[in-house]
Amino acid sequence: MELGIGMFGDLQIGQSTQQRLQEIIEEVKLMDEVGLDFFGIGEHHRPDYAVSVPEIILAAASTVTKHIKLGSAVSVLSSSDPVKLYQSFATVDLLSNGRTELMAGRGSFIESFPLYGYNLQDYDELYEEKLELLLKINANQKISWEGKFRPALNNQEIFPRAVNDQLKIWVAIGGTPASVERAGRLGLPVIFAIIGGNPAQFKPLFEYYKAVYLQNGHDIAKFEVGVHMHSFFGEDSTETADYYYPLYSAQMDRVGRSRGWPPFQKNQFDLGRGKTGALIIGDANEAIDKILAAQEMFGLTRFSAHMDVGAPSHNEMMKSIEIFGTKIAPKIREALI
Repeated sequence: MELGIGMFGDLQIGQSTQQRLQEIIEEVKLMDEVGLDFFGIGEHHRPDYAVSVPEIILAAASTVTKHIKLGSAVSVLSSSDPVKLYQSFATVDLLSNGRTELMAGRGSFIESFPLYGYNLQDYDELYEEKLELLLKINANQKISWEGKFRPALNNQEIFPRAVNDQLKIWVAIGGTPASVERAGRLGLPVIFAIIGGNPAQFKPLFEYYKAVYLQNGHDIAKFEVGVHMHSFFGEDSTETADYYYPLYSAQMDRVGRSRGWPPFQKNQFDLGRGKTGALIIGDANEAIDKILAAQEMFGLTRFSAHMDVGAPSHNEMMKSIEIFGTKIAPKIREALI
């Protein structure tokens, strides 16, 4: 099972975007040094996030890392041009010597749609069409294609090409059966975002994905499935939780106000940190137990710790990354041998 970190580039109140971007590059450099397998960065177009163009961050990170895989988490495919998206990620793949991935999602925030001139009423159609085009570009240097939302391509060559001519493309899923069916039918690796409740509730979706994947004749040897879960690690469980709760709850409330959620409560946080909750926030031993439990439950090939919700300080992020790489990851790898 690959172990890595996903981030959105959350900004502290009053923090400059410039400072946060520089911190992110330092954090990715440390992830590489402590032996984590991958890093993913999200795309947002809001004042509380620093990153609107993941591929720029990944290009910068490629110059200070040697081994870690670098990807988006996610690129909002619905409001992007698949041609430009492929070109950008192929460029980063060349810079990183073949370490780049692209994770396509529909986006849980909607700011990119009016920003780039798309109608939210076309939400589903946009994703379907653009995923089809992206996969065709990924598989073919020269393509002819016609759709509804962009000009047609007639015998058009797409350059540059990724290192092995094809990018690794993941899809991110929030939990809708239609998205699960699509990914399984296409044979694409999947990351499930599990950010609340009991993770066991997702088991039927994992089973459905695997069943559709096999029914469509895809090779089980290439089967890949992962989870993205809110995580933060410290030396002492109680101290870590006490530090993180005000930051985490404030960000959940900022997002929740735009979605009609009730205020985030301490008991939700505590339940989430419990044995059957979706939050992996505490010390190394707690994290090892919960990550291994998720791997056993779902048959995971990848675990992504979403580590910067609410913008913990750079120093605390660096500590959390170091604990993940030096104390948690080795024990998990040892247990899975």
